[in-house]
Amino acid sequence: MLYKSLIFFFFVLTQFPLSAQDYKLLKDISYVEKSDSDLYKQERCKLDLYLPENKSDFATIIWFHGGGLEEGAKYVPLELQGKGVAVIAVNYRLSPKVKGPAYIEDAAAAVAWAFNHISQYGGDPAKIYVSGHSAGGYLALMVGLNKAYLKSYGIDANNIKGLAPISAQTNTHYTIKKERGQSMEIPIIDQYAPLSFARKDAPPILLITGDPKLEIPARFEENAHLAAVLLSLKHPQTELFQLQGFDHGAVYAPGCLLLLKWIAALEKK
Repeated sequence: MLYKSLIFFFFVLTQFPLSAQDYKLLKDISYVEKSDSDLYKQERCKLDLYLPENKSDFATIIWFHGGGLEEGAKYVPLELQGKGVAVIAVNYRLSPKVKGPAYIEDAAAAVAWAFNHISQYGGDPAKIYVSGHSAGGYLALMVGLNKAYLKSYGIDANNIKGLAPISAQTNTHYTIKKERGQSMEIPIIDQYAPLSFARKDAPPILLITGDPKLEIPARFEENAHLAAVLLSLKHPQTELFQLQGFDHGAVYAPGCLLLLKWIAALEKK
């Protein structure tokens, strides 16, 4: 495990020069069966595909938006645009219209869609990274660590090239506790906690949080706990970054740039 505390952390955008490659954005692609009778699922379970043109075998980042599993909408982060990778921005069903694990199941369906379809657009299914901010990072971890969700689609979660949650909960999510009427302050670690599924053979993991003084309470500590558990299990590729000076909302932007640097390093191996 590698832990780094970065004081006044920033990246100069010229470290990641804009590609001369042209890009296109395909919007509102459904990732569920058209025959599904759930109207809310048909409305929400859509993705946008941002991809380079006239290029093949590129890496793909699946990006889940934040919003506490209760709000938010798909978007392609500006920091990930024009960087030589594809981005799949995903919508998923939200609480209280649905309750857990519906949104986790949606996240798994979106990841399965990527594995099954990205090659049709020129991407390499062996280069799929799963990321997201806040609740989106939580979904990334749940899908990547609890193998049961992707197994239902015939996909081994270990085939994900990397998991890179930004300011994610690693305990059971607040909203799931809220749905149950449980305390929002006291942590719970159960079947809806990524921590419960930490394992030695998980894909490479990049954990990013903001400044502990500015973040959501205990957010860094939750991620540090997951990193410590992975270390104890001898997971070989865990990195933990604390980006000082950034709060919960602002950390995703430098986090995306750190994600790109991490992907570039993995792609060289």
